[in-house]
Amino acid sequence: MARILITSGPTRQFIDPVRYLSNASSGNMGRCLAEAALEKGHQVVVVSGPVQIEYPTDAEVIDVVSTDEMLSACVTQFRGCDGVIGAAAPCDYRPVEVADHKIRKTGEALQIKLIETTDVMAALGVEKQQSQWSVGFALETEDARFRALSKLQRKFCDLVVVNGIAAMDSPDNNVEIIDHEGNIIASSSGSKSNVARTILDIVQKQLIERERGNPSRTNHGSHT
Repeated sequence: MARILITSGPTRQFIDPVRYLSNASSGNMGRCLAEAALEKGHQVVVVSGPVQIEYPTDAEVIDVVSTDEMLSACVTQFRGCDGVIGAAAPCDYRPVEVADHKIRKTGEALQIKLIETTDVMAALGVEKQQSQWSVGFALETEDARFRALSKLQRKFCDLVVVNGIAAMDSPDNNVEIIDHEGNIIASSSGSKSNVARTILDIVQKQLIERERGNPSRTNHGSHT
């Protein structure tokens, strides 16, 4: 049995007390991954941004709002986990300044300066110990495989799941799973529940069972 950290849902970066930047992630993929992992007898910790869904009662759920909050919770939880599956869609940018009061209309254009947030999966990749593994998600609109492999390498992931924009806030998904050498080792389409089971089957065979059989395997992200 493994203890698996799953990130899920969107994050929010507030512009003022009532407005924020976010995206259409529903958390459905994260929920289905949690269910599939529990079906295999694993322990599950979900770090989730704001969603309208319910996660399995057998999973430990940690609610967060911002990308920084997700990062902090994940770094803390990852230390006690065997691996992480990053299905969340954290905001990539945040405002340099957050207004203390609601921004009023003036009839003029509003300019908001944004800076990048810390990449959650990349940070976990740096923290990853030799006995740990990580699986990233890459939602791409063009050059999907090339960009996904670049993300896998940059974030020190063992596998990356490639999907498209149609997956956002949808009950279905269409994915390819790519390994560190750029090989497509599996594909799956249909309901997110079925896709999640395929992903967990691959994680079980490629990472969990491999780790048990070879505890000294090379880790792409270990900096210790």
